[in-house]
Amino acid sequence: METKEDKKHISEEDFLKNYNPSEFKRPSVTVDNVIFSIFETKTGNYRKNPEQNLYLLLIQRGEHPFINKWALPGGFVRINESVEESAYRELKEETNLENIYMEQLYTFGDVGRDPRMRIISTAYMALIKQGNTELKADTDARAVSWFKLTYEFLGNDKLKIRLENEETVLNAGLILDNKERGENRIKIEENGELAFDHAKIIGYALMRLRNKIEYTNLVFNLMPEYFTLTELQKVYEIILGKELIKANFRRKIKDLVVETEKFSDEAGHRPSRLFKVNSDISDI
Repeated sequence: METKEDKKHISEEDFLKNYNPSEFKRPSVTVDNVIFSIFETKTGNYRKNPEQNLYLLLIQRGEHPFINKWALPGGFVRINESVEESAYRELKEETNLENIYMEQLYTFGDVGRDPRMRIISTAYMALIKQGNTELKADTDARAVSWFKLTYEFLGNDKLKIRLENEETVLNAGLILDNKERGENRIKIEENGELAFDHAKIIGYALMRLRNKIEYTNLVFNLMPEYFTLTELQKVYEIILGKELIKANFRRKIKDLVVETEKFSDEAGHRPSRLFKVNSDISDI
């Protein structure tokens, strides 16, 4: 029998030739995609600005486990593709969304997070404009839908999330533990009919989103080429879940935007100066 000492004296080529992959049990790897957007809804009163809300993209599972439950778009990583390639492929297959920028959020690896077997999932996150892409569920997704997302922090240790579309309401409750690190900071109190541990992933992504818009220009992913400062402030308020003081907000973002000669022309409103993102500014 070959000992550890024997292995030290063989070449790497010989080591790899005789390596036994079954020596260690191997978990499977999946991806989950957290896609946020902000939609405008007409109020019916032309004197009022359109209502804006934060939305999250979910798919309805068509297979066990958690059949018919709502989940984040995602699936298994194939043996011949990278984790990132898998994230984009699954998003396209299950929702028809493509050509968007996603960044890696976190890797979730609780032992019991999937009832099938030991599965580790890498989550990706994106913040995208409301687009014209027609959503289409395919492969193992029965349906795909944007859900209006609202949330509330209850003290320092609880987060309540509400997701709703025209037919379904999902309520999730999370416990926040600031003494823990990584995914253990968030524990599921109420799953809200969401599949797997996706309530936790959504909560993690929401907190990351709130933090990122405080120190990056990520929010401009949601803005049209030209916008008013009021429109920009509203988007910040929606994501942060609180009202901002106008003077303080404008002082904070003054270097991120450039004033233009254009004005808004919405009926029923006094024209407002339009701005655009300062192309000379990178992440702040």
